[in-house]
Amino acid sequence: MSGNSYVTNRLTPENTGILLVDHQSGLLLGVQDHDQNEVRRNAQALARTAKVFGLPIVATTSAPQGPNGPLLPELAAELPTGAPVIHRSGEVDAFDDPAFEAAVRAMDRPNLVIAGVITDVCLMFASLSALGHGYHVHSVTDASGTTNKLARETSLLRLQNAGATLNSTVGVISELLRDWKNPGGPGTADIFANLAMPFYGAVIASHSAASGNNNG
Repeated sequence: MSGNSYVTNRLTPENTGILLVDHQSGLLLGVQDHDQNEVRRNAQALARTAKVFGLPIVATTSAPQGPNGPLLPELAAELPTGAPVIHRSGEVDAFDDPAFEAAVRAMDRPNLVIAGVITDVCLMFASLSALGHGYHVHSVTDASGTTNKLARETSLLRLQNAGATLNSTVGVISELLRDWKNPGGPGTADIFANLAMPFYGAVIASHSAASGNNNG
C-alpha cells in the first residue's frame, strides 16, 4: 500500500483516513509541550474534518476505566455517526489490538493521518506500526502532546527517520481542501474559525463586515 509517488502521497478525501489515539482526559493532563487546550481543539478539528470531507476515522482509548480516563467527551461528540471507537485493554501500541488493526484495515486508505497523546508512546508506536504495514503516515504534531519538549523532539526525529511525514492540523485540512471553491470550503472555514485557527473567525467577521459596508 506504500508508494513513493508525489501524487500518491498527497492527501485527498479519497485516499486518506484519520486515527486518533488515546485522547483521554487523564493523559491530556500530562501534556506539557503544547497548550493542552490547543491539543484538545486540534483533535476535535480532525474529527470534524472527517465529517466535512467524508473520511473514515477510528478513535481508540487505552484502559479508559483506569487513570488514563475516558475519551475526551467533546472529541467523542465530534466523531461522525458510526465511527469506531476501540477501547483497548492495555496494548501500548494500538496496532497490537486486533480490533483496532481490523478497523484500520477496513478503511482501505493508503494515507493515514495520525495524532495521539502522548507523542512518544501513543503517536509514536501507532505511526511506526502503520509504516510497517505499508501505509503512508502523516503524524500530526499539534494534535498530539507529551510531557516535555525533549521527549517531543526525540520522538519527531525518530518518526521522521522512519519515514513518517510530520504535519500540522491546519496543514492536513488545507491539503484535503485543495481549493476553497470545493464543497468542503464552508466546513473548512468553520473548523478554522472555531477550532484549529481561532483568529480566522475574526478574519471572516472582518470580511463580512467590510462586504456588508461595501454593499450598503
